[in-house]
Amino acid sequence: MFEKISIIGCGLIGSSILRDVQDKKISKSVAVFDKSKSVIEIIKKENLCDDISKDIQSAVKDADLVILAVPLSSYKEVLLSSKDSFKKDAIVTDTGSVKQEVNKIFENLNLENIFWIASHPIAGTEESGPSAGFKDLFKNRWTIICEEKNSNKEKVEKLKKFWEFLGSKVKLMNTTDHDYILALTSHLPHAVAYNIVMTAINTDEKFKDEIIKYSAGGLRDFTRIASSNPLMWKDIFIDNSENIIKILDEFSKNINDFKKAITEKNANKLLNIFTSTKNIRKEIIKAGQDVDSPDFGRKKN
Repeated sequence: MFEKISIIGCGLIGSSILRDVQDKKISKSVAVFDKSKSVIEIIKKENLCDDISKDIQSAVKDADLVILAVPLSSYKEVLLSSKDSFKKDAIVTDTGSVKQEVNKIFENLNLENIFWIASHPIAGTEESGPSAGFKDLFKNRWTIICEEKNSNKEKVEKLKKFWEFLGSKVKLMNTTDHDYILALTSHLPHAVAYNIVMTAINTDEKFKDEIIKYSAGGLRDFTRIASSNPLMWKDIFIDNSENIIKILDEFSKNINDFKKAITEKNANKLLNIFTSTKNIRKEIIKAGQDVDSPDFGRKKN
């Protein structure tokens, strides 16, 4: 499919792509670069890749596909360092959770010799680093490719086939819709998770040990979400702030309505809320985004 693929950043997502590319032999050669010495040591120790580049320029040189798997705040630095080393007509894509701000970076750099096509594989865990990656992370998971009016159709199709080779289901979407939808489906749940955990821990210091010890499934699952990569999520909340604030305003309104129903002991109102949200859960399972099983994703003894 490609003569050479370059992966910049080898954390959970980057190393998972690397494992799949190597396993499925999608490219004749693969080069990786990560500025972290500890990450490079893990890549060497686990024999993930033979071509570990000493700098970004050599990593992207002659690559037909360059994948940015770094925090959003690193994009500009990476692109400024590598912009003169890209192969002519190379596809440059990414794995980030926000697209409109990234598009602005590319537009300002005026990189005319490459094809920028944003990607977002909606896959991952709360873990980070190359050791957290694994083969088939993207299997049966959605990957959104952001296709704009001026996108090269042939290159979009080639990138679509790449993600499909990795097992993804691919959806084409514009960046505006992507950032709004992800603010609702991903960024809001993380905002809620961070604040639920902070509320539980900060409410009363004398009960901190008991709260942790007796955390029920709800709090336990929110702590999993809240333990995601801090740097990555700091960038997401800054770069998609406009959409997230709009949705947080709506969330605050719903919380106030919920609080009012409790205060007034409005049983019908509460029952309607709980019933409608239970129905949404059924739709998520029907769509294949989860399974109808208790403690999904946990190993059974």
